[in-house]
Amino acid sequence: MTLVETVQETRPTPQAEASGETTSRKFVLTLSCVERAGIVQAVTTFLFERGFNIEEHQQFDDGLRQTLHLRTAFSGPADFEAARLEEEFRSIAERFEMKFSFHDETKARVLVMVSKFGHCLNDLIFRWRGGSLGGDLVVVVSNHETHRAMAEAAGLPFVHIPVTPETKEDAERRLLELVDEYNVDLVVLARYMQVLSNDLCRALEGRAINIHHSFLPGFKGARPYHQAYDRGVKLVGATAHYVTADLDEGPIIEQEVIRVDHSFGPTSLSTVGQDAEALALSRAVRWHCEHRVLLDHSSTVVFR
Repeated sequence: MTLVETVQETRPTPQAEASGETTSRKFVLTLSCVERAGIVQAVTTFLFERGFNIEEHQQFDDGLRQTLHLRTAFSGPADFEAARLEEEFRSIAERFEMKFSFHDETKARVLVMVSKFGHCLNDLIFRWRGGSLGGDLVVVVSNHETHRAMAEAAGLPFVHIPVTPETKEDAERRLLELVDEYNVDLVVLARYMQVLSNDLCRALEGRAINIHHSFLPGFKGARPYHQAYDRGVKLVGATAHYVTADLDEGPIIEQEVIRVDHSFGPTSLSTVGQDAEALALSRAVRWHCEHRVLLDHSSTVVFR
């Protein structure tokens, strides 16, 4: 794509202005395809001809993979719906061999899974209640009763699903039932300390986010912050990523790093690590819910 090909400003058509049509409905278009000339012009012309106004446009031209990733937020006639836009855009998508989707203002419905550590759940609830999470929390699921009071105090249903080696299959089946029951768009593992089966990972592909400390692949297993202290680490961090069958190796959405020094013992390191985990996870959830994350093979493109 050449530099000459710039974003065309769109505005309501004269016919729309004359008829007094409202332009309050907002949408987001995301797409990925092989890089070639004419893509941005096709998108902006499509929106212009329907009376839409572009409010935000971001694109990434990946020269190494010869692909284009694009996110365009726009508003316009209230009589349009995402399904209609997808149908009318399909001929353009076929011409450029695009993978694309349109999204309306409907907020993503989020199921949160948690075990005994509650800092990420608490942070997600705080941001949700403050209106800055990007999605709506709808239910909390846990293999322990530890955080029932926290969830219910926020007005969220709390579902306790104990997990043992013998009940793991039934527990995962129950989780998928809850995903359907609550019409869940995104599952968030907010320090949920159970390994999901390969089948469950595949069922939730692209719609499940996990958080873990960023020492990995170092300091695996129990007491990672004690291991880090023993090695004299100078950076503590966290990684939020999509869940895949490869444990803790899914496409990375966000990472947070905080510098520490010799004065930080295991407890202090753990406290700093929890701060990093809460920050990285909340950003990843918000960006996903705002359709700012595009999967690109084993990595992601994130339009912040």
